[in-house]
Amino acid sequence: MTTIGIIGAGRIGSQVARAALGAGYEVVIANSRGPETLSDLVAELGSGARAATAAEAGEAGDVVVVTIPLHAIDQVPVEPLAGKIVLDTNNYYPERDGQIPALDANETTTSQLLQDRLPTSKVVKAFNHIYAPDITTDVAPAGTPDRRAIAVSSDHPEAVEFVTRLYDEIGFDAVDVSPLSESWRVERDRPAYVVRQNVQELRDNLARAEREG
Repeated sequence: MTTIGIIGAGRIGSQVARAALGAGYEVVIANSRGPETLSDLVAELGSGARAATAAEAGEAGDVVVVTIPLHAIDQVPVEPLAGKIVLDTNNYYPERDGQIPALDANETTTSQLLQDRLPTSKVVKAFNHIYAPDITTDVAPAGTPDRRAIAVSSDHPEAVEFVTRLYDEIGFDAVDVSPLSESWRVERDRPAYVVRQNVQELRDNLARAEREG
């Protein structure tokens, strides 16, 4: 059975954990305060989940989700994630993260910053443009008309393939917006950000996205 390590147990992390467990994965989840603070969440999640440190979650995960504030990515453990597919859910909020000149100048993307941090990992943008509650509620079986779509973006085809499969298992269609440098199209304040859309609507919103510089 595939294990998903989740670094970050906030709204997105906990919802991805619920969705992954429902799709038959095992989950090892971590936060910044220590595994002992996750006892209530793990009890709710059930027998397929356990709490750990960030390094332990990274080590245990066959695939790892990083879902922490952007300003904290320098705390993401590097070695345990080496060679692994790493899902990045992050968005840039200057009021929370401080000003990041390279992002302000549109010279890079949030996921490229994580890829720089994890040079041997296979970073893939995922779950960043959907409200957390919708991850477990706005789902539907494959083939359902108007099924919700979420974007996936990576420089690594195997990472895109995994996330596409994960989306489908959870209850979403996928739209590939690779390479990772194109992931700005689903970042904050773009047409595709946190709106409900099917595959064609998402493709249209990706095409309408504009970027200065």
